[in-house]
Amino acid sequence: MTDSTTILRTPLYEAHVALGAKMVPFAGYQMPVQYPTGIMAEHQAVRKGLGVFDVSHMGEFEVTGPDRNAFVNRVTCNDVAALPPGGVQYSAILNEEGTFVDDCTVYRFDDKLMIVVNASNTAKAWEHIVAQKGGANVRLKNISDDVGLLAVQGPKAEAAMQPLSDIPLASIGYYRVTTARIAGIDCFVSRTGYTGEDGFELYCRGRDVVPLWEAALKVGAVPIGLGARDSLRLEMGYALYGQEIDATITPLEAGLGWIVRLDKGCTFTGLAALRAQKERGVTRKTVGFKLLGRGLPRHEYPVWLDGRQVDIVRSGGMSPSLNTPIGTTMLPAAAAKIETRFEVECRGERIPAEVVRRPFWTHGSVRKG
Repeated sequence: MTDSTTILRTPLYEAHVALGAKMVPFAGYQMPVQYPTGIMAEHQAVRKGLGVFDVSHMGEFEVTGPDRNAFVNRVTCNDVAALPPGGVQYSAILNEEGTFVDDCTVYRFDDKLMIVVNASNTAKAWEHIVAQKGGANVRLKNISDDVGLLAVQGPKAEAAMQPLSDIPLASIGYYRVTTARIAGIDCFVSRTGYTGEDGFELYCRGRDVVPLWEAALKVGAVPIGLGARDSLRLEMGYALYGQEIDATITPLEAGLGWIVRLDKGCTFTGLAALRAQKERGVTRKTVGFKLLGRGLPRHEYPVWLDGRQVDIVRSGGMSPSLNTPIGTTMLPAAAAKIETRFEVECRGERIPAEVVRRPFWTHGSVRKG
């Protein structure tokens, strides 16, 4: 274990530096925020071609044992019982108040499950899950330090990566996972990502992530930093912990009610609170918006409705794909409707904004069939 002041490095740190990346502290790691070509070029590389992200800082937990499926169903809010072997599921780990410990991805294999969490929440999520083990016949293992992870994203992902794979990548359905050898390296390969484009996430041993990265670059993948990762994510309206979701927000308020299975046949952490909230109705909802005047909506800028501040900008910035300033915020439930007008305070000036549908970007190559 490291203390809270230690800044960690992924196995790709030296590779990022050699490529001229601007490195910044992020979730306890030194990570590339951008490369010399800049955030705009990286963003467009993913939208139009192929990008590769180092996401080896993410946390991974392995769950084995006879009670593994029932246990993970109890500590996450989606329905693991409905997830077939080889399936992947977006879900969340909640506290008793029904708010977020973290959002997560659950991978179900024949003999185990893997829960993937955000790097900033790895320790907190691990402690939360271990505390709920009780008498369950499961073995929990935090494998985060042993796993390397790359996200290869863009409309050219399948064609570019196929020569490196020992299986037909077209056979991997959306939100499905399988084992394969990519560039001669044993991997879990899932057709998942957080960009709105087609692509894969490649899980491998930490020691193998450098040659896997180099192989992706050789077939044309452009290295992508945190800046473009965030702009791509925002254009899809995807939630980010610490912004759209946190320990004060429930999935029902965040527009993520679809990952909550209130009647899945078992009790899960946060169930009672969410049932009560659904019965009485939420008082606020997350919305997407576009700015109607000149300015950039930045995280934590004040949001005003009918002369009073109702929230802050949760995420915001200029959309590179749409050339429009966009963002997310929370509005009172009665006002959280398409075309509702409100104001965002940008550098002391209140700029008109309008609620619009999410995702903002609707032309991605993500394959959902």
